[in-house]
Amino acid sequence: MQKQACGHCYSFRKMTSHTLPPTAAAIPAISASHCAPAPSAWIARFAHLVRPQGSVLDLACGMGRHTRFFSALDHKLTSVDRAPEATRSVADISETITADIENNAWPLTGRSFDGVVVTNYLWRPLWPQILDSVKPGGVLIYETFAQGNEAYGKPSRPDFLLAPGELLQVCAGWNIVAYEHGLLEQPARVVQRIAAIRPDGAALTPAPLLPA
Repeated sequence: MQKQACGHCYSFRKMTSHTLPPTAAAIPAISASHCAPAPSAWIARFAHLVRPQGSVLDLACGMGRHTRFFSALDHKLTSVDRAPEATRSVADISETITADIENNAWPLTGRSFDGVVVTNYLWRPLWPQILDSVKPGGVLIYETFAQGNEAYGKPSRPDFLLAPGELLQVCAGWNIVAYEHGLLEQPARVVQRIAAIRPDGAALTPAPLLPA
């Protein structure tokens, strides 16, 4: 998937303890089907950081590729999108919320999840709500377009492109499992992504990693 090395890729060894990673056979195959696109390889790689059968928020879920992926792992899903056709597409496997989260009230006040997943979406005023949606000891797995993508296509406006290191700043004080900012191919695009565990007050121990 990644043919050019990322400019800023690293892992940290002091992290919150979690269950051992599932075996390869326990993880759904990362491939597209006729009815749904494949999940992000980044999301799939760090899905094991969500506690077994834990709750997962799929924010800006689109047509539900990650909702379906986590459902196959026996997680309890909540899927949010402003498009009714998007939430209808996963209503059989997830709690669904149809909401314009950029212009209306945050629909998840007081709720938190073992895992929060966001891909291809950026609305900076929602950072506090997104972070608050992660339970202590839970994980945020985030991936979207970053500065440099304007050379390859849309999005190209700075409002929709993460600045270098921005996700590290957003997750300051959290336990960073992995972070990348760089160029991916097929199609060519510049992305930034993070897997970060919210501190829960427990002693820090290494989080289990799966092979890249």
